[in-house]
Amino acid sequence: MQKLPVGIQYFRKIREDGYLYIDKTRYVYELAMRGGYYFLSRPRRFGKSLLVSTFKELFEGSKELFEGLWIEDRWDWEKTNPVVHIPFAGLDYKMKGLYGELQKHIQETARMHGISLQDDSLKNQFEELLRKLAESKGRVVLLIDEYDKPIIDFLGEEVAQARENQQVLKNFYSVIKDCDPYIHMAFITGVSKFSRVSIFSDLNNLDDLSLQDPRSNTILGYTQEELEHFFTEHIRATAKTLQTSEAELLEQIQHWYNGYSWNGRDFVYNPFSILNFFTKSVFMNYWFKTATPTFLIKLIRKEVFYDFDGKETGESAFDSFDIERLELVALLFQTGYLTIKKYDPKTRLYTLGYPNQEVREAMLEYLIDAFSKVSHTEVRAYSLKVIKALEDEDTELVKEILNELLYSLPYQLHSEEEKFYHAIIHLFFKYMDLDVHSEVNTARGRADAIVELEDKVYCFEFKLNRSAAEALEQIKSKGYIDRYRHSGKKIILVGVNFSTEKREIDEFEVETLL
Repeated sequence: MQKLPVGIQYFRKIREDGYLYIDKTRYVYELAMRGGYYFLSRPRRFGKSLLVSTFKELFEGSKELFEGLWIEDRWDWEKTNPVVHIPFAGLDYKMKGLYGELQKHIQETARMHGISLQDDSLKNQFEELLRKLAESKGRVVLLIDEYDKPIIDFLGEEVAQARENQQVLKNFYSVIKDCDPYIHMAFITGVSKFSRVSIFSDLNNLDDLSLQDPRSNTILGYTQEELEHFFTEHIRATAKTLQTSEAELLEQIQHWYNGYSWNGRDFVYNPFSILNFFTKSVFMNYWFKTATPTFLIKLIRKEVFYDFDGKETGESAFDSFDIERLELVALLFQTGYLTIKKYDPKTRLYTLGYPNQEVREAMLEYLIDAFSKVSHTEVRAYSLKVIKALEDEDTELVKEILNELLYSLPYQLHSEEEKFYHAIIHLFFKYMDLDVHSEVNTARGRADAIVELEDKVYCFEFKLNRSAAEALEQIKSKGYIDRYRHSGKKIILVGVNFSTEKREIDEFEVETLL
């Protein structure tokens, strides 16, 4: 079996050292032949740096690295272009400052090409490099990888530094448009898609490949066909190790790691998770735990935003990433915690959801910790009890377990807001993998939580410092369970009142409709 390139982002190293390479050169060829200005947004650990590295070797004429690949006999290897490669992940801007590190990188690139820069400012040196390179070696290929990293890294508590870096980048990138005569192709990658005004205000000819583009829908990540073709030997060996059939293994792999989409039709696997899984032969969280930003979890808790699986949104939400107004939906999508599950061309609405089991399970654990500070081990123990109690219709036991969960909350986490308690209960039910829907819309209002089992439906309504009887009456008067009346399932109404003084559920009334 070929070695797996876990964590390797350089095309040359993968090809020279005999690592497995998933051939994406058909997509590379289409973009490279046309030239122009491209932008591609994808989550971290999705292969953006490898793609940029592939473009670099292609334009520098490294024919030997492409032997046996789709592009080998289709590319004109006699024609090369000088490459300016700016990998922000490799710049030490956190310690030395962004302006100085960028200037150092531009100067080193100039020396590598035998060019002497005369100007002093970063902006002018960048323009001078592009102009002189084009004049001496031909039109330039500009590759900017993780363009937004100096901003993303400082969101949250260091937002002032993020703003400062944003201005440095805006000034730096403004050079690109005026250097059009010197540039054959520019390819820019990042996690986020900042509003054009904040970063690329002058670059109005940027071709955004991020959404609904056949040139890039599967350019990163592995399709099902690619997984089964390129990982044949690894699938066979892993199935043997786990003592299961190849068909069952593929089904499990799909459940755990497939599901990312940028058009709602083509779905791909997270490459980082797949490579780690075949290396270790263990189903677990690989991608999620590598760098989940703490500011994201804090923002979720601050806004008490917890039920975003199945969220519908328009395309404008994906363009609204702004330092001053962080939009959670856009942030969760661009960072890979949500993906497009469905797209309706008539309404032009996107349905977002967790990509797969890995992200779903890990995100719920993070959210439970953020809202309750209860470990997922404890939650798992509680959940097994509640599932059985719901199946047995032992509602008194359900109340006892939910109170145990509330008692375990640190005092400072308790809130005077009803939605805070909704969040904890919803996340708890969701973590149990129950079919739970929060704030379900009906013609006359929104049900707080509906839990659907195989033979019964529970409808929960929560109140804070009021009464369970009032909650129960609201379920009936608002018709929250009307859609289930002809389902053939038993309907159980549960009115719940949280007491902030007692820090518990003090009233819990149940009514069953047969």
